[in-house]
Amino acid sequence: MSSKAKQSQKLLLFTLSGTRLFGIGTLKIREILPFKPLTRLPHSHSAVVGTTSFRGSTVPVIDMARAVGYPALTPDEWKTSSILITDVQRQQTGFLVRGVQKIIETDWKKVKAPPTALGDRAFITGLLDVEGDIIQLLDVELLLANVYPDSLDSSEVALTDVQTETLKALNILLVDDSRVARKQLCDVLDTKNIAYQVTTNGDEALQVLIKDNELGRPVDILVSDIEMPGLDGYELTFDVRDSGTLKQPYIILHTSLNSEMSLSYAKQVGADEALTKFDATELLHAMLRGANRPE
Repeated sequence: MSSKAKQSQKLLLFTLSGTRLFGIGTLKIREILPFKPLTRLPHSHSAVVGTTSFRGSTVPVIDMARAVGYPALTPDEWKTSSILITDVQRQQTGFLVRGVQKIIETDWKKVKAPPTALGDRAFITGLLDVEGDIIQLLDVELLLANVYPDSLDSSEVALTDVQTETLKALNILLVDDSRVARKQLCDVLDTKNIAYQVTTNGDEALQVLIKDNELGRPVDILVSDIEMPGLDGYELTFDVRDSGTLKQPYIILHTSLNSEMSLSYAKQVGADEALTKFDATELLHAMLRGANRPE
């Protein structure tokens, strides 16, 4: 393994309204399709413009501009638009975008967190300067949660009293830049009255790990997203594993990507497990495996 956990990240750049560029990691994208006629979906959210067929499955198509607050694409604009078929949080969704520009290669250290002035409702997880153009990285999880609010409801997980008390005794740290993903993680633990700490990026998480270690109560379980501005989940994992002073936590990398490549790389950098968001039972049982690991 190299001295740094570097993995190039590719972003697809596209437009929604005017010339402003937006980006999504290509690992989230299954295919880019030219527009084709859609089947209307009655009683659906106003941003859902219909469904399309993709590899034998029926996939809902969301007008991304409408979903994030821009004017909806007109039927005439549909003719020159593209449909991004994504695979996020265990579901396939199509996003109608005005125009696909290009794919670029970057790394998450260059991505800056969005200004807090944008507020909690901004659909932005990060900003990237590409040759003077500011690319806005979209929070696809928040967008989907707005269109499908029921997706935020975490199913109740059955745990024994012993399992619940085992988790309550742990120092658990959650890391995710997506507000929706943080809410899902927190809700699962809140329903069991299990204490935890939460940060929005890898840099903050590393400081918590170092501080708690110095205070004599090191983090036992680290649950981290992969794609984050600054120190991403891969690099955070590598830095923790490479530390000669930190008591080693059980590391669960938790990603919205249904990608074998991303999950495989998680193991390479030292994660104990890699899970695809979001399954509450799967997550709690992974934490229990961490609690019961041999010393």
